Amino acid sequence: MSLAVAIQMDPIAGINISADSTFALALEAQRRGHGLYYYLPRDLSFVHGRVVARAHPLTVRREPGNHFTLGAEEVIDLATFDVVLLRQDPPFDMDYITTTHLLEHVHPDTLVVNDPMHVRNAPEKLFVTRFPELMPPTLISASKRDVEAFRAEHKDIIMKPLFGNGGAGVFRVREDDENFNSLFEMFTQFYVEPIVVQRYVPEVRLGDKRIILVDGKAVGAINRVPAAGESRSNMHVGGRAEKSSLTRREHEICEAIGPALAERGLIFVGIDVIGRYLTEINVTSPTGIQEIDRFDGANLSGLIWDAIEARRARR
Repeated sequence: MSLAVAIQMDPIAGINISADSTFALALEAQRRGHGLYYYLPRDLSFVHGRVVARAHPLTVRREPGNHFTLGAEEVIDLATFDVVLLRQDPPFDMDYITTTHLLEHVHPDTLVVNDPMHVRNAPEKLFVTRFPELMPPTLISASKRDVEAFRAEHKDIIMKPLFGNGGAGVFRVREDDENFNSLFEMFTQFYVEPIVVQRYVPEVRLGDKRIILVDGKAVGAINRVPAAGESRSNMHVGGRAEKSSLTRREHEICEAIGPALAERGLIFVGIDVIGRYLTEINVTSPTGIQEIDRFDGANLSGLIWDAIEARRARR
């Protein structure tokens, strides 16, 4: 089956081809004979009832500094494509939300991965609240009194923006931390949304596990260990990736959330687990598949494309 595939992503020139999951998906699609087009979110338009993009034919290769070639720009009608990969990174702002509304006009006849309606309805730090029994104690609020009460109850807490990503703006605030008031002021000045406050989970020192699920099934994991003196485990802020497998508790978590992911057309999902707790469900632009492939000798991109092709075949 040869598919026409459009990839909506951030600028391809600046990606790290050793870590970028979209690049791995593009390589696998190309290996399977699928035709690739590439465009930026700002090049997506709705005109005369059609969703179009100013896109370029794309060829990729694993050559640092020479990893892609673009053909001449074309205006493409996304309704004529088989698949659109929605792969731009957060922040999950109104621009991102507008993208999901536009792509709904072509989905599911053109299969958008992940389903744009459910991407819109399942932001990382909110969708997880559908599974409160799996989460650490959590507060989402703009009320300083409520945040102060939560801190008084749990003593050691994490404060983070509701729609942030990559560990940006994540702070650990201990019981005696004098920066609390300043941090709360900063959050309310820079963000219009409520903030997320969670009880600090000390097991994070042992790692924050990223687990990849494909069509609701767990297919691999890596452990991300924070650097010394750092409470964040994200690899671009110094976290170290380690080979890992799933514990019994992590299998339970995946089995609990898997059916909800598959029902919503969330084919490629990355969840974060610290200790016994599910902390995030990443559906916008999950990462981690290349690291898992290197540790496990796997091909997660292949599993993702198997799932995409199966959904296309069913239609």
